[in-house]
Amino acid sequence: MTDSINERTATETIAAIATGDTTAEEVTRACLDRIETRDGAVKAWAFIDPELALAQARSLDSLDSSDRKGPLHGLPIGIKDVLDTADMPTGMGSPIYKGYRPVADAASVAILRAAGAIILGKTVTCEFAGMHPGETTNPHDATRTPGGSSSGSAAAVADFHVHGALGTQTGGSVLRPASFCGIVGYKPTYNIINRAGLMFAAENLDTIGMMARSVGDVDVIAAAMLNRNMTTPLPAGAKPKIGLCRTQLWSAAQPETVEAVEDSAERLIAAGAEIVPIEMPESFATLSEMRNRINDFERSRVLSHHWRENREKLSDHLAGQVENGTAMPYGDYREAILLASESRQHVDTVFGEIDAILAPAVAGEAPEGLAKTGDARFQGYWTILHVPTITLPTHKGPNGMPVGIQLIGPRWQDELLLSVAGWAENVLIGE
Repeated sequence: MTDSINERTATETIAAIATGDTTAEEVTRACLDRIETRDGAVKAWAFIDPELALAQARSLDSLDSSDRKGPLHGLPIGIKDVLDTADMPTGMGSPIYKGYRPVADAASVAILRAAGAIILGKTVTCEFAGMHPGETTNPHDATRTPGGSSSGSAAAVADFHVHGALGTQTGGSVLRPASFCGIVGYKPTYNIINRAGLMFAAENLDTIGMMARSVGDVDVIAAAMLNRNMTTPLPAGAKPKIGLCRTQLWSAAQPETVEAVEDSAERLIAAGAEIVPIEMPESFATLSEMRNRINDFERSRVLSHHWRENREKLSDHLAGQVENGTAMPYGDYREAILLASESRQHVDTVFGEIDAILAPAVAGEAPEGLAKTGDARFQGYWTILHVPTITLPTHKGPNGMPVGIQLIGPRWQDELLLSVAGWAENVLIGE
């Protein structure tokens, strides 16, 4: 266990508060001190109010042990700034919503509070959870993107500002920044986390996910949010059956991603896994295009008021998506929806034989510059399929930047995915 409270795992921190070895206030102060020291460079936070955070902590510390609020009692968590918070502004990464104050928490935020989490603040998001970035930098190299659109959440977790954070994924907005920043990013099965109070981007794709520094930390947050038990680890001597799917995007993978996937496969085999090559149907080659169609069509409907009343306040990139979606014939959108549905059924049959799929998480390490957030295709390929996915920070690129791998599980079998991911984390990263 590290001596720095803010650098401990979520599970260590929860346990330390429960035993009285530390307090929620001490943990929160350690996080706030780190933010004060580092956020001038990282710029992960859209809103932070130290007194509000400390007031939450003191309230929890004032409770008797018998009145502990829940399994996340005293754990500081960041919230992506497209999720409503009743006591903090929700800015959506857009000047349109500057100072906007919701009247209620998003369901996901309310559930975290009920479980005893401290809502530390709101993390920077790309504009309306899209591709137009905010000011956040990569904590490993301020000249490189942290990824997006959950850029602030990933950077805050990676830089030890907070133990975990919520993000959202419409294409690759949880897994890409998690990989670029060197942490664990988990996108659950589509809609398994209630989305009330989320500003939709594309309602047939949007999924609330979470980021932390280990699979166990992701699991403790997910278990609390879903009112389920912690995932059961794979037993000693387990031999999981893992499909290796390079996907039709493999030619776009940079050498560091090729190395990450192939090296991981070899090491998992050595640890006892059975690796089975998987080829997806040719129709899957169009999944990225179909995801883009759904994204643009549905975004244009979500933002129809702002397109009419606030067009000048939209970025050029987002305006182009809305314009494209507005002009898109319904038949083109329906074709994308139907292909996605058929593809999900095919993937369901694949999982009849295997426990998880290993695939590329990103094209490569985080690109230089802050104007773009990176290629979303390697994540979006699986997002449209509604399957749970997770990235593990297993490798480094040629510039010493993190490069993750992606593991994918069957729909509604998130605990199985997390069990396999925990096993793979021990093999590839170590305890």
